[in-house]
Amino acid sequence: MKFLFDLFPLIAFFAAFKLGGMYEAATHDFVQQYLSGFVSGGLIKADQAPWILATLVGIVATACQVSYLLLRGRKVDGMLWLSLFIFVVFGGASIYLHDDFFLKWKPTLIYWLSGLALLIAYVGFKKNLIRKTMEAQVQLPDAVWNQLLAAWIIFFGVIGALNLFVAFVLYKGDMAAWVSFKAFGATGIFFAFIVAQTLFLAKHIKEDA
Repeated sequence: MKFLFDLFPLIAFFAAFKLGGMYEAATHDFVQQYLSGFVSGGLIKADQAPWILATLVGIVATACQVSYLLLRGRKVDGMLWLSLFIFVVFGGASIYLHDDFFLKWKPTLIYWLSGLALLIAYVGFKKNLIRKTMEAQVQLPDAVWNQLLAAWIIFFGVIGALNLFVAFVLYKGDMAAWVSFKAFGATGIFFAFIVAQTLFLAKHIKEDA
């Protein structure tokens, strides 16, 4: 259930984009009627309407996540706050300027800022945030915890750069291809990394035992 909750904004964004593309004329009419006041110049092209609608839906979905947790008295982690902030700022800029440039930068900023936070916490405050998150479930040697931390920092850096390559080089000008990569490609890479991490942890747990 938590898995679906975490992916809710991505699922909502993808669904809105695909539905907007299927019914482009109706989506364009809706966006032009209700969002033109938030767009520079007031005119929105038909092919821009699906991703503008999807961006708005994604922002609202992320805000709903935060609101749900707050209403339930649960902690909202830093990653979700960061995602909401960047989604509002960069998604809002893309809508206002009707330019998907800022929207495509959003995932990279989240990845890179997450990696930077891990690095700063370790270098500046001698805190391994990966260890802090996981050590209640598993006990590992200090060296292994540091290897995990380094792996996450490198992973965030690489996947952030990969997003830029896909968005602005590999699928430059193809918004639908980038959205599919964001929904399936990047998510699949995350799963593969987590599986690799699990196998790595299992190896060391067996050795310790």
